[in-house]
This record gives sequence, C-alpha cells and structure tokens, in this order.
Amino acid sequence: MLQKVLPIFFMILALMVWASAPAVAADAHQGKVVEVSAGKLTMTDTAGKNQHTHEVASDAAISCEGKTCGLTDVKAGDMVTVTIDTKDGKTLATKVEAKKAGS
Repeated sequence: MLQKVLPIFFMILALMVWASAPAVAADAHQGKVVEVSAGKLTMTDTAGKNQHTHEVASDAAISCEGKTCGLTDVKAGDMVTVTIDTKDGKTLATKVEAKKAGS
C-alpha cells in the first residue's frame, strides 16, 4: 500500500511547490542616476557605463534614503536600486530606492 501512496504524495507535493512559485520574478539592478524626467529614469551601471532608461510605473514605490518620496526627488548622481517588472506587456520600473551619493 505504501508503495502506491508514496509516489502520489510526492507528485502532489511537487505540484504544490510549482504552483506556489511566482510566474515571473522581478529583476533588480543597481546604478547611478544620470537624469530624471516625467515618468522616466536614466541611469548607468555602478561603474558609470551602460546608460539606459526605464519607464517608471505611475504607482511605483519610490524611496529616498529609506523614506517615501517622489520620482522628482531622485537626483542625478544618486545611487539607485531599480526593480523592473512586466505589467500589461510593458517592462516598467516598479520600485526605485535612491541613496545620495556618498551616503
């Protein structure tokens, strides 16, 4: 009896683990702010290379030095951790954590 039940138990356990995993994980990376404009954040990597721009979601969680702030409070030169995710088929920054340069 145990030989019949054990494989079924493991199959159910594997399905539960698979179903609980997120479908698409968000991606976070760090860098330095070059420019901030209406709904957009231009940054480089931490070495100051690979400049790229992110469209920032209107409901993005933005923090400056650990406190809630707005995108306009993020300034050129700040170090940021940006989390990007796909929403409605668009890749957007959904979280921006800024720290002043040198802090």
